[in-house]
Amino acid sequence: MRRSPRDSQESFRGISRRGLLLASMQGVFATTLAFRMRYLQLDQADEFRLLADENSIKIRLLPPARGLIQDRNGALIAGNEQNYRITITREDAGDTDAVLGRLAQLMPLTEEDIDRARKEIARRSPTLPITVADRLSWEDFSRVAVNAPALPGVTTEVGLSRVYPLGPDFAHVLGYVGPVSDYDLSKLEDPDPLLQIPRFQIGKLGVEAKMEADLRGKAGTRRIEVNATGRVMRELDRKEGDPGANVQLTVDYRLQNYVQARLGGESAAAVVLDVRSGDILAISSAPSFDPNLFVRGISGPDYRALTENDHRPLADKSVQGAYPPGSTFKMVTALAGLEAGVINTRETVYCRGFTELGNRRFHCWKRGGHGHVDLTESLEQSCDVYYYEVAQRVGIERISAMARRLGIGERFDLPMSAISEGLAPDKAWKLKKYGKAWLVGDTFNSGIGQGFVLASPLQLAVMSARIASGRAVLPRLVRAVNGAEVALPEPPDLGIDPAILRAVRGGMFDVLNSRRGTAYGSRIVDDTMRMAGKTGTSQVRNITAAERARGVVSNDDLPWDRRDHALFVSFAPFDAPRVAVSVVVEHGGGGSAVAAPIARDIVLQALSGGFPPLTAYPESQRARIKAEREKLELLEPGATDTTKSRA
Repeated sequence: MRRSPRDSQESFRGISRRGLLLASMQGVFATTLAFRMRYLQLDQADEFRLLADENSIKIRLLPPARGLIQDRNGALIAGNEQNYRITITREDAGDTDAVLGRLAQLMPLTEEDIDRARKEIARRSPTLPITVADRLSWEDFSRVAVNAPALPGVTTEVGLSRVYPLGPDFAHVLGYVGPVSDYDLSKLEDPDPLLQIPRFQIGKLGVEAKMEADLRGKAGTRRIEVNATGRVMRELDRKEGDPGANVQLTVDYRLQNYVQARLGGESAAAVVLDVRSGDILAISSAPSFDPNLFVRGISGPDYRALTENDHRPLADKSVQGAYPPGSTFKMVTALAGLEAGVINTRETVYCRGFTELGNRRFHCWKRGGHGHVDLTESLEQSCDVYYYEVAQRVGIERISAMARRLGIGERFDLPMSAISEGLAPDKAWKLKKYGKAWLVGDTFNSGIGQGFVLASPLQLAVMSARIASGRAVLPRLVRAVNGAEVALPEPPDLGIDPAILRAVRGGMFDVLNSRRGTAYGSRIVDDTMRMAGKTGTSQVRNITAAERARGVVSNDDLPWDRRDHALFVSFAPFDAPRVAVSVVVEHGGGGSAVAAPIARDIVLQALSGGFPPLTAYPESQRARIKAEREKLELLEPGATDTTKSRA
């Protein structure tokens, strides 16, 4: 059938429109392709030429800024400072020995520095930059930068390095950072690529180590252009990493500074707790050390001076030290006996200076005895015979259970290193440990905090806080991370009869405020801050019968390391407790003479927020206290958050 001319014309027009549309689409595509090819071939030609030229574009990791650590009021106690450093990359340097030789002519590099760099270069991937020197002066740094064209593979970098502005005050709490070691890497299944950077620093001890994941942050990257000789030509782009989280602790840096200064040259530890919240306000171990030495690379002589010191400055005695608590443990025995009903607050025990078990005598510290004493008097005068009797009646199982309720034998979950669990021994423990049965004599010794019983200064502070509050207070060191406060659950009730706790607290009050109290000389006379406490003296040697017969040798006449430990625990104010304090002075002698005065000063400082008025002290002591204050090396009142000056 023939089509009409009109139909043919309409069909032609339809085909033409479709053809035109198709041609237009092809034209747009061709034009886009042409522009894209021009962009790639002309505009991006240099970059693609570099990319094709044997790894002339390098990607480097950028270490993030480490998170800051602050005290409870926001004062900086661990920060970062600018650090000029020089790195070398073996792949780009070629003859590394020649390059290191030229570097040594431009900046102070010892043979030891060069040997260390060579060893590091040999053991690391050729693509990794090796730090040759850091903490350079601006003059040395700029001299190397100006001569960079003659130093293939060498890069000048400005980074950050850790700094502890308050030095020794927080050394045991914060710990320090140091270069990643092979041992560190061996403990990780999938290590962060950052850790592969030579001399990248991570936390080694304390908060720095325990909170490493929070403080480290995430790496950034930068792309650099390197020419055929390995010299860095320019930085193409940079993507900064995520800085580490800022951590706020519960400690008060001024109180910490005071406690550290007050401990002075003693081998000692002290802990200050907020009774209501469990916040650690100060936690000190003396003597201390400057953690900045470890960050910068401690010298051999400096390290030997620390390790050979018999006062053990590297040990954190506040949480790692485990000591026989001595008479500070007597509240535990008393509470166990009262709760079990084997003794009441009015019943007396006669002390003639010793008690006998079979053919053995267990002595009281007072050779002539205390006569008849009740609960309050037994604490006030620290009568050992009273507690031998109570311990025998109540038994070690109840004593051990009460000790654990009060925090002894508990390892607290804090971001500090090597926290001691202490020891609240019982029959099963001795059988497992020594394969021997528990003896009544063991119970006697445990009842007065000797024998197998061990407690850290932290645990003794917790014990005091729990007795003062009647609640299972838990110590807390981290207050907030990146501004988000760490949840603090309400401490549960201890489940101890309040009347029993009041009786024990009353005995602790008389220790300081009764003329017959063992710590009467360390009392606080300001009624708004009166303190309750308990002295303790723990033996570190056995006293033979022959020595007792001729007279026990005075601590002052013994070598330092054979003297008794001095202890004191306390809380204040008595009517509305706010702080609990424990003090342990290794080989200090008597708790009443050595530890109690230190604890009293710390309590007053904590309650007053600074030096208390001299009227808080007994009048006869005020002149001496004033003179002692002037000798303390403390932060000056106008000191900033990041600098420390000594008076």
